[in-house]
Amino acid sequence: MSAVVDSAGAPTPTLPRGGREEGRKTFWSHAKYVLSDNPITLFAATLFLLFVGVAILGPWIAPYNPLATNVGPSLQPPSLKHWFGTDSLGRDILSRVIVATRIDFVIALSAVGASFVIGGLLGACAGYFGGWLERIVMRGCDMVMSFPLFVLAMGIVAAMGNSVANIILATAVVNLPFYIRVARTEVNVRREAGFIEAARLAGNGDARILLVHLIPNAMPPMMVQVSLNMGWAILNAAGLSFIGLGVSPPAAEWGIMVAEGAGYIISGEWWVALFPGAVLMLAVFTFNLLGDGLRDLIDPRRRT
Repeated sequence: MSAVVDSAGAPTPTLPRGGREEGRKTFWSHAKYVLSDNPITLFAATLFLLFVGVAILGPWIAPYNPLATNVGPSLQPPSLKHWFGTDSLGRDILSRVIVATRIDFVIALSAVGASFVIGGLLGACAGYFGGWLERIVMRGCDMVMSFPLFVLAMGIVAAMGNSVANIILATAVVNLPFYIRVARTEVNVRREAGFIEAARLAGNGDARILLVHLIPNAMPPMMVQVSLNMGWAILNAAGLSFIGLGVSPPAAEWGIMVAEGAGYIISGEWWVALFPGAVLMLAVFTFNLLGDGLRDLIDPRRRT
């Protein structure tokens, strides 16, 4: 065990290299246990890794150019050559579904990541310091949540323009209250706990107490919220594209593809909307199943 000297001149123990390596081994062994103990979590993690692989490798594994027209007869049903069929312009639907995975995942991950970090920090500060800061932050949450969230996202994108950056911004804004409320509640109930008082007596400042002692204890419920919000963010991006406020055609995006195929269902060309909609549903289903596993993985109280 080594030590460093803090600003007060007192030695502070640091974890040796072997201890850090042992901590990493403990984490991975716990992750292995969580996945093997819950088959549903293992199934969801497998689907998630599959989606991530498709998002990364999409342009290289797509059988056809997703923007190329007349790669086959228009509105051709599923066949050995075109597994998901073709759309009204003769584009291969499978290729477009594969390439669309990246843009939907980028939107969801960026928006949820931004709202997780910003909302978590704002909520933790509001719960820890209280007073005027807590009142301002919580009234801001109430103001955002007084609007139907999808309608608020529509308004932001309509006012700022339907670019990918604005879709990410709108999705992040409507997700902020979830993380602020969770972090504020978790920190508020622990700020007077015995281990926090011990940390204060040991000379830890407010910033260190928040970042090292309180926020990690708020992570498990926040990770469940991340999983649920990821599915909602994908649905939000697809919904905005469906009504014409999302990603602009001819880009491949699940919501655009469902919107383009909706008019052909009545005439019998069901595959144009079915396959993009089914993949969208599977992605949301995956994130909903992944929530409990993330909680078990992050929660230190479950590492036995």
